[in-house]
Amino acid sequence: MNLVRLFRRLLPLLFLVGLGWFLWRKVSPALGDLGTLADTRPQVTVTHNTVLTQVEALGRLELVRYRFKDVVEYKRRTYRFLPESKVALVVAGEAVGCIDLRKLKPQDVVLEGDSIVRVSLPAPELCSFQVNHNQSRVFSTENGFFQDAELVDEGYKYAEAQVRNAALQSGILAATQRNAEQILVPMLRTLTGRRVILGQQMQLPKAGPKQ
Repeated sequence: MNLVRLFRRLLPLLFLVGLGWFLWRKVSPALGDLGTLADTRPQVTVTHNTVLTQVEALGRLELVRYRFKDVVEYKRRTYRFLPESKVALVVAGEAVGCIDLRKLKPQDVVLEGDSIVRVSLPAPELCSFQVNHNQSRVFSTENGFFQDAELVDEGYKYAEAQVRNAALQSGILAATQRNAEQILVPMLRTLTGRRVILGQQMQLPKAGPKQ
């Protein structure tokens, strides 16, 4: 039995080796005719090493995307005796609300009789927020004192934090929850043939510092 398994595992490798040998026999005469041409061309050697560093399982269900446009004025005073450094940015940003289905546990899905299924979903999250640099631009800079690039970078970081705050204040988490119900309820009803009731997982209170 072990020999059969070993043979099955080696069969694809043997097939590839045989195919490579067959192709080489067919192509090698043509390559030999091109030898004189090859000598007149520059030789190029490429070394390329790709290392896989991490594999991450993705389970985030993206449910809503907010886009923002804003004019951000960022000021910084480096020295007390010099005027403020200032940069004005026209910023385009976006934020995405999602539910991380990797946090769903078996006990979060409960069947009641033959007609109802209750699903306790993880709480909605702001899974990403960022500035879209392709659609953003620097409007003006003042008093950069040869540090304009650093000033612009700080301005974009400040703008990115503002994208996060604006998304939360605009109710992105509530919109994520509503869209989860609109998308998941019909899908689960079709899959199970039951009435679907969605809820949220119980959130345990965070332990405070020990006295």
